[in-house]
Amino acid sequence: MNPLLRLALRLVSAARFDVREDYARVRRMQRQLAALPTARYRMPTWDTFSDSGDGRRVPVRVFTPREQRREELLLFFHGGGWVTGDIESYTPACATMAELTGCRVASVDYRLAPEHPFPAGLEDCYGTARRLLEDPRRAGLTEADQIVLVGDSAGGNLAAVVSLLLREQGHRMPSRQILLYPVTHWDHDPETSPFESVRRHGEDFRLTSTEMRDYFDLYVPDPELRRSRLVSPLMAPDLTGQPDTLMITAELDLLCDEGEAYAQALAGAGNRVQLRRIENALHGFIALPRFARPLKDAYEVIDDFLDGGPPGSAVP
Repeated sequence: MNPLLRLALRLVSAARFDVREDYARVRRMQRQLAALPTARYRMPTWDTFSDSGDGRRVPVRVFTPREQRREELLLFFHGGGWVTGDIESYTPACATMAELTGCRVASVDYRLAPEHPFPAGLEDCYGTARRLLEDPRRAGLTEADQIVLVGDSAGGNLAAVVSLLLREQGHRMPSRQILLYPVTHWDHDPETSPFESVRRHGEDFRLTSTEMRDYFDLYVPDPELRRSRLVSPLMAPDLTGQPDTLMITAELDLLCDEGEAYAQALAGAGNRVQLRRIENALHGFIALPRFARPLKDAYEVIDDFLDGGPPGSAVP
């Protein structure tokens, strides 16, 4: 990377916040910064039931592109460390996703920690996905294969775990999933992590190892539970029978190596996987403006995947 660009990125990332103390303020700031796009991007919100057993409805906002080129519905789980992010703050990113893919995008407003720690958010995502796959007519679809799971960061973690649970419970599976720089492992301490990207990028850029550990403390207060496959899918003993997977990682992201390790593990279990690392990209690049090079590069790969899926195991 150009040294001046690297310095600029570090300066931009220098303003940190304390996840434990400031998460509520960050949520408010995210919503304020997410100026709503024009109404043509969005259909009215519709609801599905969560799988938590309490009858609570999970809000889902559907974004429709001006030109719908594909029949697939992208069922999207947002990032934010399971603590921040929501339908409002991710509206620009979802509107962009709908426009650039030509697909409808359904953004799931799952419950957040620390008010609702693990497994509340997972239950919401799992319940929404399971019901839509069982009855795709809820979303105006004719086939369950038209539903593609998509998630970024913590949302990528949720998408991966939802797929694991659907197979384990014998439910209808999505045919494809797109995992954007997902969390797949529990250890982000530079002293003990098995991943070099944690040591290489854990302090410099968009997301730090300290923030990751704080997010885990809020999402899964019990350290022992963090090793569960339902929190760290890379720990799953059986990864067979998973959807065709597009794994997209960011070169300058501390989660880069664990995302690629999960892609390798999926491929090793016999699944069809396509892996792409976006050069000079930071964590969270899916929320960048449309002219950003990392965003353009990622959507070129996503378009190819949606057009035909991986031609086989494409993991090197």
